[in-house]
Amino acid sequence: MKLDTIDNQTIDRIIEMAWEDRTPFHAIEFQFGLKEKDVIALMRRTLTIKSFKMWRKRVTGRKTKHSLLRDCKLARFKSKNQKG
Repeated sequence: MKLDTIDNQTIDRIIEMAWEDRTPFHAIEFQFGLKEKDVIALMRRTLTIKSFKMWRKRVTGRKTKHSLLRDCKLARFKSKNQKG
């Protein structure tokens, strides 16, 4: 999915997921096809400078945002209705 072709409702959902502590970038990529670098670019383009810096500080190095760093104990219930 190209950043230029995303509708506002989808952008809002991606931003919401990016701010959530327990939603890894892998989940955003799975659902929307955006890699971590694409999410960063979207956030940089959409948020104010202050909000973007606050978000980057918050997610940088956070284990819950990166699937490979997550502890397997953080696995969550997944509904049968959920994609994948």
